[in-house]
This record gives sequence, structure tokens and C-alpha cells, in this order.
Amino acid sequence: MTVEERIRGRKIGVIGMARSGLAAALLAQRYGGDVFVSDNARSEFLAEPIARLQQAGIAYESGGHSDRLLTSDYIVVSPGVPLTVPIIKKLRERAIPIFSELEFASWVCRAPIIAVTGSNGKTTTTTLIGEILKAAGRPCEVCGNIGRPFSEIAADISPDAIAVVETSTFQLETIADFAPHVALLLNLQPDHLDRHQTFEAYKKLKYRICENQSAEDYFIINHDDPEIVSDQIATGATRRSFSITSTGDAMAQVIDGRLTINRDGDSENVLPVADIRIKGRHNLQNASAAVAATALVGVPTSAMADALRTFGGVEHRLEPVGSVAGIRFINDSKATNVDSVVVALQSMTTPTYLIAGGRDKGAPYTPIIEAGRNSLKGIIAIGEAQDKIFNDLGQAFPTQFAPTLEEAVLKAFELASPGETVLLSPGCASFDMFENFEHRGRAFKTAVAGLRNGKKKDETIQK
Repeated sequence: MTVEERIRGRKIGVIGMARSGLAAALLAQRYGGDVFVSDNARSEFLAEPIARLQQAGIAYESGGHSDRLLTSDYIVVSPGVPLTVPIIKKLRERAIPIFSELEFASWVCRAPIIAVTGSNGKTTTTTLIGEILKAAGRPCEVCGNIGRPFSEIAADISPDAIAVVETSTFQLETIADFAPHVALLLNLQPDHLDRHQTFEAYKKLKYRICENQSAEDYFIINHDDPEIVSDQIATGATRRSFSITSTGDAMAQVIDGRLTINRDGDSENVLPVADIRIKGRHNLQNASAAVAATALVGVPTSAMADALRTFGGVEHRLEPVGSVAGIRFINDSKATNVDSVVVALQSMTTPTYLIAGGRDKGAPYTPIIEAGRNSLKGIIAIGEAQDKIFNDLGQAFPTQFAPTLEEAVLKAFELASPGETVLLSPGCASFDMFENFEHRGRAFKTAVAGLRNGKKKDETIQK
């Protein structure tokens, strides 16, 4: 079935007016779909997307989902909409197909797709793949769960370019034909258990990234992750792997302090590990994964090395935001699960006060105890998860509560001494207090800027 046959003249319901839903609605209209958008939030919270829909002449409703959606030929659902909401149940009872925005955009995209998933490192690796492609002079678009919806670029990307798409379980949950040319599975740790209930269910959704691939496609796994290696992941793709500990048959690996790539039996040095700008074991894994993915689309090692020497990381992921009165502040708002907090704490080289909390995702916080044993001096808990954080960690570390992120920053500032660190690494979703992790990270940086601009400690502010 052609793209036109799938969209033109079809009654398409879109659930969710956030960025992905809005982009899908506009894409559907562009291809001649009869589009209707529905959101559960009240109109006063949807001013911007409603203005866009009105400008485009797209019908919509807010404040709840009506039975008008039940007249749709199929539904495109935003990733933030749980599949347990009553309207989804009604749609399924009537056998109305439900597709993710990722699936929908892939129908339109004519470019080959590199899709990246995993529990941690997705944004860094997706961005780094884009930087390597740019260093090689290869046109590309970086999109998906990273911030810019796939539907926003799918229609305009050239067949000669590459779409680099960060994908989450929320998007993979409702795919049908999605088949990236290169699929990358970085790692697996319990996450989103509030939505998926069990780790096994979560893993099975991650594995869907490769279920429609053929032998002409590639599925790259982390050879160092025991969860991934031990499972029998079904795919028709050609399998490849990356590793930073093994010298076996991994395509990308570290040998004698150098990152190497194996192309059809020929091993090439990319660069010394010491030259990679983003530091830490987790970032070495991200770099290895990006090298493997880009090698499969023909990128030369020189471009890989150029990008790895210059790429400084992504905003909101272990992002230094300056020092105040000798106290260093780090924004790790992208850390939305406990394993990300563990990685962040393992990267700390000075005594650290942790700001954590938000909307709980179902996993225990106890792994933080071992990770923070040598560096963590105290915790300021925020948001809906603060009681659970206290119950899990309060016996191991001094733990205080703060009603807002700004007050948490002030508390941490008062507790810390020169030479120490205040780390925002929430380990939770942001939706109890913020629109998304970017909003949370910006709020943290604003609070730190407020300290610089006059909230003094010992009457001394370090500019």
C-alpha cells in the first residue's frame, strides 16, 4: 500500500496534542488525511498547539476524548498517552488500528533510518551519530524521542540523507511495519515500570525495534550487557555488536586503549580513548555504539575521529552549569531512571549533594546506595517520589525534602562547601512538576543563576 493510499482521504484520529501528536496531525493533513485531534487536557493548557491546529484548519477537541474518535479508520497516538486510558480500550474493542507517531512517520520517510533505543545513553548516542554523519559530509536529520518529532522531518528528508531517530518503548509499543535500516540496542535496565509493570514486558517492547528488519538491515547490540546477550532476540537482520571490554568478534571495541572498528575482517584504529571528549565508561559505550552504526553506512574512520574529538555531550546530561562560591553545579535532568543516577554518581570526583525526585517510575532507588558510597554526602528529595526516596535511601544518607526545585537548590547550596558538587540527577519522570526533562533542567539552571545574581553564601559569590 502506498503512502497516499494509507493517508489520503482516510479518517485519522490523533490522540495527544504534544509535540509528536501535533506533528503527526500536520503530516496527516499534508498527505490529504481527514484529521481529528483529541487531548484530555483543558484548552487553557494547550494554547500553542490549538493555535497551530486552528491555523491549519484541523478539527480538534480538548478536555476529554469523545466517541468521535471511534469513527476513525485508524488512530495515531502520542508516546505520552498511556494505552490504558478508556478511549484506547473502546478503540480496541472496535478493532480500530492504533499506531505510534514513530510508525506513522516511517510510512512517509524515504531516507534510510538509524534507530537508537536502550535504557540509557539514547540521546547522547543519537546526537553523536548525527555529529559523525555531519563530519563525513552526509546529510542527516536527528529526531524522535530526542525532542524533534520524526513526523516533523519525515516528508522533507531526502532519500539520500539518513534519519537518525531516538526511539522509546512508548513509541515501539504500537508499531506495525517500522523497520529501520540500522537498529541499535544500547543497554537494558528496569525503567518505565509504572507503565509496563514488569522488566520482562519492558524488554520485549525494546526488542520490537528489530522485529520487522530483513537480512539487508543491521541489528547492533551491546555485547557487554548480560540482559541483552542472554536473551534470544528474534530478528531477520544481520547482527553486529559493540563492546568496550571484549576483544572477540564485536564490530566496535576497545583494544590497547584505542577505539577500533572492524569492517569485514579489517580492523581500523579510530582514535585513542583518551582523545574522546565525552568522558566516562558510559560515554565510551555510547561512542562505540555510534562508531558501529556509522560504519555500517560507510562513514570513514577519519570523520568518526573528528566528531569524537569535538563532541562535548548534550544539554541536560551531566552538563556543568558553573560554580557559585566554589560549589560546582551539574544539570543531569535527563537522568529519568535510577540507573542514570548511578552512572552520574559514579562520575563524581568530589563530595556531592544529590537533588532527586519527581514522578516515580516503579524501580527501587536502593542501587544509589552503593553508587554513592564514596561521594554522596546528602540528598534533597523533591516531587511525588520524595517519600519513596526517603524510605529507600534515608538510612544510608542524610535526606531532606524540598517543595520546589528552586528550594532544593537553595538547600543544597547551604549544605555544600567550596570544592563540593550539587548534582541534579532526578531518577524520575518530570511530569509532576514540569512539562518535560528539558523544562526541569532549565529551571535548575535558572535557580543556579539566581544564586550567582545575589543569593549569597558567606557573602561570597564566585562569578
